Amino acid sequence: MKKMKKNKAEMLDKKVWAVVGATPSEEKFGYKIWEILREHDYETYGVNPKYDEIKGQKIYKSLKDIPVKPDVIDFVVPPKVTLAFLEEAKELGIEYLWFQPGTFDDNVIEKAEEMGFKILYHDCVLATLKEIE
Repeated sequence: MKKMKKNKAEMLDKKVWAVVGATPSEEKFGYKIWEILREHDYETYGVNPKYDEIKGQKIYKSLKDIPVKPDVIDFVVPPKVTLAFLEEAKELGIEYLWFQPGTFDDNVIEKAEEMGFKILYHDCVLATLKEIE
């Protein structure tokens, strides 16, 4: 748990985030997380192959399509989709992965740890940033 606390502090200091599962549906967490990161002055890139833009901001089909390398990936998708993004994240040299509740299972955590990512789970960036407000 101590390691995750350290990872969380390091992630919150990073300024470039990708939200995998960003959505224009304002009642969904994919939107709320994307929006609160932007409100807190994080450079935030949405990733979702279903959408081209949200609120006039370009949304990317994959992590590779983002014009800069994100420091942190925040996952807001089912575990099966999360798992599919791990290879791409590794290829891009991204270190930090934040798994929102419901986005991971034992396979995801095991694989992420095997691949050497710095990870955080059982925690919500939305709740964390609301506490700061």
